[in-house]
Amino acid sequence: MVENNRNIVHNKSKYKKVKSVGEDRQVAELKKFFNVNGSCNPQIHYMIDLSERLSEIKKMVDAGEYFTINRARQYGKTTLLAALAEYLKSDYKVISLDFQTISYGDFENEEKFVAAFSNEILISEYDIPEDIRSTLLHLADGKERNVTLSVLFRTLLQWCRISEKPLVLIIDEVDTATNNQVFVDFLAQLRAYYLRRMQMPTFRSVILAGVYDVRNVKSKIRPEENHKMNSPWNIAAKFKIDMNFSVDDISGMLNEYEQDYQTGMDVVEIAEMIYSYTSGYPYLVSCLCKMIDEDIKGESKTAWSKQDVLTAVKMLLNDKNPLFESLIGKLNEYQGMKNLIYRLLFRGENIGYNPDDSGIDMAEMFGFIKVRNGNVYIANRIFETRLR
Repeated sequence: MVENNRNIVHNKSKYKKVKSVGEDRQVAELKKFFNVNGSCNPQIHYMIDLSERLSEIKKMVDAGEYFTINRARQYGKTTLLAALAEYLKSDYKVISLDFQTISYGDFENEEKFVAAFSNEILISEYDIPEDIRSTLLHLADGKERNVTLSVLFRTLLQWCRISEKPLVLIIDEVDTATNNQVFVDFLAQLRAYYLRRMQMPTFRSVILAGVYDVRNVKSKIRPEENHKMNSPWNIAAKFKIDMNFSVDDISGMLNEYEQDYQTGMDVVEIAEMIYSYTSGYPYLVSCLCKMIDEDIKGESKTAWSKQDVLTAVKMLLNDKNPLFESLIGKLNEYQGMKNLIYRLLFRGENIGYNPDDSGIDMAEMFGFIKVRNGNVYIANRIFETRLR
């Protein structure tokens, strides 16, 4: 990776996606496994069927809604976005970006951000109209001074105008940008053109994904100003789709595994037991399955039992993994949330859900709690045990 991507020598061939000759064969030769690291690929990983969720999200896109997929770490957001981009491509031109690839310095001012954003589009997308590509190449080289967001948006709007399919913009990991004024101004531009969408072509839908609620970024940038809560992303529709795995979801994933190995396990029984400990938290479900398959069963591939699940639960509780490290880190960082978890775990208090309580808001955002019948509870039995 070149450290300063504005010094890259740009050419058309550099930005074309090339598929290696043996790629399909290599994928076919890989045995499927349970994945807990990064995005999942249905060709090589055991995973749940996302088709129902994708169908529901497409309804939001078809309706022209802008929204945020705001979930805790390792909740399957990136996997869902990759599947969504593929799912939408027959009806839409999807521009799919990841803000992790844009450095902190690229948010220093509009000029640097425009260059970095243009560069990421060129790297990520191969089907770009030639005049749009030419303009993006010019913006990406960073040589022109005093370039503003308005220049970038004129190019993007021109693309929307000439495209045969409506454009959908997907940006993952927007958390990396939320402390930057340039990003707030970027959101404001998206909002402005959304409000004018009946007068001019613009993105059919914009989907932002991350842990933090992007609607609150204004208060993080300029807390001293009176309009600090007047978020530039207040146009966002609520994303109500449940990303937790259900018993049926887990059963479907295990059925696929069972078709490969014929272990003789009682799929529904095992799925229900895994769910009872995880409440469907995607990373925890995959961890337990991976531990049973690789660490407990190994090469034997015999039937999974309840005892195997219990053994995997104990292994997981003693495991030092990125999710648990993140949870502990957040507790130490946010005292209000730490007090809430203490009251739930050690005092056994019944606490009603109040979305205006900052501790509850943060705990829900980071995946510590769930809301049921108007009260808050620790999200699952794994967390409840690990956090004591």
